[in-house]
Amino acid sequence: MRTLYTLVMYLLTPVILYRLSVRGLRARAYFGRWKERFGFIPDPGFDHCIWVHAVSVGEFNAALPLIRKLMAHYPDSPFVVTTVTPTGSDQVIKALGDSVYHVYLPYDLPAAVERFLDRVRPRIGVVMETEIWPNLFCCCRDRNIPIVVANARLSERSLKGYRPVQSLAAMALNCATSVAAQTGTDRDRLLKLGGRPEILHVVGSLKFDLDLAPDLASNGQALRESWGADRFVIVAASTHEDDEIPVMEAFQAILQQDPRVLLVLAPRHPERFARTSTRCRSLGYRTATRSEDGNPGPETQCFVLDTLGELMGYYAAADIAFVGGSLAMVGGHNVLEPASLGVPVVVGPHTFNFSEITELLLNRGGAIRVNDAAELARAWQQLQADPDLRGRMGQAAKDLVVEKRGAVERTIQLVQDAYGLSGRPDRPG
Repeated sequence: MRTLYTLVMYLLTPVILYRLSVRGLRARAYFGRWKERFGFIPDPGFDHCIWVHAVSVGEFNAALPLIRKLMAHYPDSPFVVTTVTPTGSDQVIKALGDSVYHVYLPYDLPAAVERFLDRVRPRIGVVMETEIWPNLFCCCRDRNIPIVVANARLSERSLKGYRPVQSLAAMALNCATSVAAQTGTDRDRLLKLGGRPEILHVVGSLKFDLDLAPDLASNGQALRESWGADRFVIVAASTHEDDEIPVMEAFQAILQQDPRVLLVLAPRHPERFARTSTRCRSLGYRTATRSEDGNPGPETQCFVLDTLGELMGYYAAADIAFVGGSLAMVGGHNVLEPASLGVPVVVGPHTFNFSEITELLLNRGGAIRVNDAAELARAWQQLQADPDLRGRMGQAAKDLVVEKRGAVERTIQLVQDAYGLSGRPDRPG
């Protein structure tokens, strides 16, 4: 099965490169650093590094508290951080600078993977979420490099998607030394996939252990003062096209009651920044963007956050937050970022990527679920009219995040256990 998989990967390589080129037409950064995607990277000149892989921005943000704790635990060890997307790469450079060696993870082709491992020579690998790459995991096993899969999650939809290649996925998963599942449901699904019980652990979600800047609240208040402190501010974050259409309809309804409401729109993907601001202007809204205008003025109705790494600052200035990917059938994005700041959350019906976390937040009263633009407008109007309700929801959301923290320390323990096994030829698995 692995041989067949490798053959298919080689046959698909021209298609992958074509897709990369198409994405490059929208985001120029995809045209750069192609050699890294095939394992041709400069030799960093060190041995026995700790390697952490996070696909893109969301995964890296969840990994950041873990990376910083690992750096404190292993101050003499070099660190390698890999991503797949340019936006993830930008976030690594912004957050960690030259304290880590950063490159793209190569495609899962044996020769590319071998070149990558020859250059970075990791003592241990920490792979965020459920990035199960058969050749990568098997090569690490063959070299006695322990792998810890951190913050692992597996939706019912993804489990069904693995069925045609279940034996291959199970073989790769079982190359890992430990798998730190977010919830008991995730562990059960990984068992169904074929994971060995002894490597599966429930540790909670790293996303609860957000690394909040101490001046975040004061900076948020300063933003509010510059916009007009008494304005009602809605942040619609990580939005996709199928989120933004109902968001705009709901915004039109709330504007009819209060023309001073400010909508901050943060599209999920950079290639959609310009399209989103164009749509806002075409609908007649007075629109500003972060890159061109800095911050919204008193007359701004729609403000498009077309930069990366600043969303938490705008959540800190919000009255309520809508988290995208949930009216669009994408599966939802991270509801814990606004929740950690005590901001009431509104989500759509499609939250299967964060199903248990979203349900916890809903059950605690920190979030509201809506199904369409009309329900979204009613939820926003209700929250605007009732400051006490906003306060109760925000406190419930914040309390939940505080209560569920601790996944970083539990994951660190698994990493330490695996780190002690590295280099041993008799390592289990």
